[in-house]
Amino acid sequence: MKYRKLGKYGTKVSTISIGGWLTFGMNIEDSASLKSLKVAVESGVNFIDVADVYNKGESEKVVGTFIKDYERSDLVISSKVFGQMSDNPNNQGLSQKHIRESIVKSLERLKTDYLDIYFCHRYDYHTPLEETVRVMNDLIEEGLINYWGTSTWFASEIERAYGVAKELGLRPPSVEQPRYNLLDRHIENELFYSVDGLGLGITVWSPLAQGILSGKYNDGIPEDSRHAKYMQLADRELNDEIISKLKLLEPIAKENDITLTQLSLAWALTRPQISSLITGASKPEQVEENVIAGDIVLSHDVVSQIEEIMDNEPKHHPIYSRVNYSKYLKGEI
Repeated sequence: MKYRKLGKYGTKVSTISIGGWLTFGMNIEDSASLKSLKVAVESGVNFIDVADVYNKGESEKVVGTFIKDYERSDLVISSKVFGQMSDNPNNQGLSQKHIRESIVKSLERLKTDYLDIYFCHRYDYHTPLEETVRVMNDLIEEGLINYWGTSTWFASEIERAYGVAKELGLRPPSVEQPRYNLLDRHIENELFYSVDGLGLGITVWSPLAQGILSGKYNDGIPEDSRHAKYMQLADRELNDEIISKLKLLEPIAKENDITLTQLSLAWALTRPQISSLITGASKPEQVEENVIAGDIVLSHDVVSQIEEIMDNEPKHHPIYSRVNYSKYLKGEI
């Protein structure tokens, strides 16, 4: 397993990590979740990601049951705050009240004294940004969290939070957790440039587009699958055009002695901005397949083949074309 830093910060996370969205404490048995976690950690995964809103705390409880048998310092544990946890109007968002009350409950469910990363799960347009930045800084000062991050924030919102923190002498966000995969490359437009400038890490959710990029839905969505029960994918996520492209990728994966899943994950890891890919797994065999991708290095030719087939590079400002971007980062233009 390879490890990468969270941007400019010192903590290292496994390039392939494991998360509890739609799995831990939800639609698979806890025993299966614990087996998947065990296989992941024994394979070198050190980063486990959950959120309080994942089945109203049940995901955190499963991870808490698991990590009590391991050396806490060997693991990087993250959770999130923002989602509505009850009908109480104050039991949601990024107010000081909700964050303070939520961290206590998350730590209790996870059976740990601190979180390595605490994510603001969405941007809160109803709470002053300074209030959120101050309380996250206080949690770091009090030893309850090591870093705070954002999840699914716009680049401009992250930059604003960073600016507020710097102006007030507080700890800025250290990591963003966006959606990113071969079907959804929107963060290449602005977010990559922001994190490069600010030194943030990126921990990606949905690197396989909820399983689409594994190819398992190429012949349709089984009625008993997680997609059928929970996702109800939009046409843009799973349609004839995408399926035809995935079928063109299968020979490339085969030529490189890897699966389509591994090809998709390895492609995402060619981006230096990415610290870790948070994968889901409903059984240990999926974990075993995923972790192999962390050691795969795709050649430039293979990456070019993949991107030519997908033909979905986000539009950039002309000065930041694919050719010029690398030169820009090196200060050559």
